[in-house]
Amino acid sequence: METKGLVITGIGTDVGKTVVSAIVAQALGYDYWKPVQAGDLDNSDTKKVGKLTQGIVCLPERYRLTVPASPHHAANIDQLTISPNDFPLPTTDRPLLIEGAGGVMVPFNNQGLVFADLMEYWKLPVIVVSRHYLGSINHTLLTLEALKSRKINVAGIVFVGDENVATESIILKKTGVRFIARIPIVKTVNRRFIEAQSQRIAPILAKTFL
Repeated sequence: METKGLVITGIGTDVGKTVVSAIVAQALGYDYWKPVQAGDLDNSDTKKVGKLTQGIVCLPERYRLTVPASPHHAANIDQLTISPNDFPLPTTDRPLLIEGAGGVMVPFNNQGLVFADLMEYWKLPVIVVSRHYLGSINHTLLTLEALKSRKINVAGIVFVGDENVATESIILKKTGVRFIARIPIVKTVNRRFIEAQSQRIAPILAKTFL
């Protein structure tokens, strides 16, 4: 049976992918899977999503790398070789939300495997997470251009942070990508915040993913 689901990627690291993943998984009732975790194993993104959500199945990672670094380098340190054949979609009872590591061109091995290659292989729609900072327009446009060049279906974009009309309008106008939601930055991210945000965006997501 063909696996249904979506992929969440970001324009870089620390842009809010995990929080957005928790919100979207909760809103849709999808299972969660992060194939590669590099570093912070005691407080991994999978554990974070498990704590922040309710009723969401969090699947174990395919690779748990000990060093917080690019996966290709972290795998070298752990004396592992990551292969593109290592990532068949797991069988799940519900659709699957996959959270990426870093951005779309993050390398997974020394032979040139990048996360975008896996997106092509999975053939699932992608949500891009963009956070406002100086240079984020460039990073967002490059990310969307890379996905477009590979004919990967971009289902929409989620902005993280306060509204920034100058940034958001030029990205949306230039790319034509669908605006899904804007997620605020808060001091404390807890289950209550995730639930409130998931309820807010669930009707928007339902139009595409349910």
